[in-house]
Amino acid sequence: MSSDVTSIERRQFDTLIIGAGGGGLRASLQLAEADLSVAVVSKVFPTRSHTVAAQGGMNAALANVSPDNWHWHMFDTVKGSDYLGDQDAIEYMCRAAPKAVYELEHFGVPFSRLDNGKIYQRAFGGQSQNFGGDQASRTCAAADRTGHAILHSLYQQNIRAKTHFFDEYFAVDLIKDDEGHVLGAVIFNIQNGQIMVIEAKTTLLATGGAGQLFKTTTNALINTGDGMGMAMRAGIPLQDMEFFQFHPTGIAGRGMLITEGARGEGGYLVNGDGERLMERYAPKAKDLASRDVVSRAIAVEVREGRGCGPNKDHVLLKLDHLGEAVIQKRLPGIRQTCITFLGIDPAETPIPVFPTAHYTMGGIPTNRFGQVVVPVKDTPEEPVAGLYAAGECACVSVHGGNRLGGNSLLDILVFGRAAANHIIDYLKENKYHRSANEESVNEIVAKIKRYDQPPSSSDTASETVANLRKELKQTMEDHCSVFRNKEILKEGVDKVEQLAERMKNVRIDDQSFTFNTAKVEAFELENLMACALAAIHSAYAREESRGAHSRTDFTERDDKSWMRHSLYSFENGLDYKPVRTKPLSVESFPPKPRVY
Repeated sequence: MSSDVTSIERRQFDTLIIGAGGGGLRASLQLAEADLSVAVVSKVFPTRSHTVAAQGGMNAALANVSPDNWHWHMFDTVKGSDYLGDQDAIEYMCRAAPKAVYELEHFGVPFSRLDNGKIYQRAFGGQSQNFGGDQASRTCAAADRTGHAILHSLYQQNIRAKTHFFDEYFAVDLIKDDEGHVLGAVIFNIQNGQIMVIEAKTTLLATGGAGQLFKTTTNALINTGDGMGMAMRAGIPLQDMEFFQFHPTGIAGRGMLITEGARGEGGYLVNGDGERLMERYAPKAKDLASRDVVSRAIAVEVREGRGCGPNKDHVLLKLDHLGEAVIQKRLPGIRQTCITFLGIDPAETPIPVFPTAHYTMGGIPTNRFGQVVVPVKDTPEEPVAGLYAAGECACVSVHGGNRLGGNSLLDILVFGRAAANHIIDYLKENKYHRSANEESVNEIVAKIKRYDQPPSSSDTASETVANLRKELKQTMEDHCSVFRNKEILKEGVDKVEQLAERMKNVRIDDQSFTFNTAKVEAFELENLMACALAAIHSAYAREESRGAHSRTDFTERDDKSWMRHSLYSFENGLDYKPVRTKPLSVESFPPKPRVY
């Protein structure tokens, strides 16, 4: 095939959505039902998107189990964010939450039920009644497979709505016109390598997080920050990438997720001395403190020699006191995971756990309408025409420095829908396709074809994708983990910069995969490298401890110097923008010491 773009298949749609998880499918459903032509591109079959792995539930102040209202939910989210979350977006999300849950119920999501028929809600970490009072039960659950239930229901609704799916296609880069409007993307078919240009009046990135940055993670192999990498190469900075959430309860040494719902149902953590360790760190909330608090507590216990097992390298999560009936009803997936991968039944034996990389709080900067926004000289931020982002790849920012469990499913659904609604209005004013910059399209096609030839026998300087990815994951694990300091971060910055430089010599030489799969892995590595640069540089610069960013050399939160969002781009390095502390309709929540 010639590199001439005229020989490449082109398709036109009103909207291109890249990613078929909960955010992408909620948006595509809204758009398809508005009679717009929608293309959803996904590198895996849609129901294998990572939303399917969400276990514990989705927050909404329904008050089915305990008294509740959206304002309390908003307070908990602002506090959980360590006051770095934008309060206008947080108010919008918390107010929209009950409607989002009822919509899902009507789409067919089989939520667990109370005896009175209402949706079951469980207790989750960082949630309270009455602005920090008693524990709230706010997390709507479908046993411990909530994401699975939501994703399958949304996919079925999209099939009914005749959404157009491009399954197992990989999106490489965004295309623009000469004025900077985003006009779709260049993609290729993973099975046969065929390149396609999708031209779209609007484009929504919904590609999920970047958990594969770390050696030990709850994330699937597909979570490689693809949308974030595409955004950075299009000149858009990434926001708050230093804030990466480590889930307190991954299976020790393996990383598989044990949902916070296990503690919400009454499970608790014990150390090697048999003590309930969280009583020392969060006397009131105990095991249902915020995730960053629990993760640090476990790490400290192990570091100070109070771990469990022969190597004292983990703690134990006890569920056996709950009884087999409760575990089988409320946590069947967790029980099966432990039986399959550990050979233990949590109804009889405690689960060995340790913090594991879980969630990207940072991402592509957006406003609450899902528009991608970037700082422009003399203005705080301007929308990038035609470009939207939603879900874990976006940073609205409703999670700030630390996400509350149960808010991520809510985030993808509320802002997937919000982005779609804004796209509908945008298309009323922008009815016609614009012409892409053909030179840039040609460059992306050439980039794809770069990997079509294996290295020659004389090409001794080539780097392998597998080795670089392994080194990158180990570097991030060692230098940007639960605890950080200047020396460790500086070493990490240098190593990641060197790895990024070595990327220029990457060649595909692993013939054990089909060629196109190896090509996908090369592009995924490029995206991970972009995310790593943003994360490690932002972490090194932020000289305070806030949320998941915990520095042993700057142990206190510094609101005077650091109440601001970081922005990292290839072109400008590090920049910053203010936190939006003004909500939409209520008084703001000023920063306070964050105790549980």
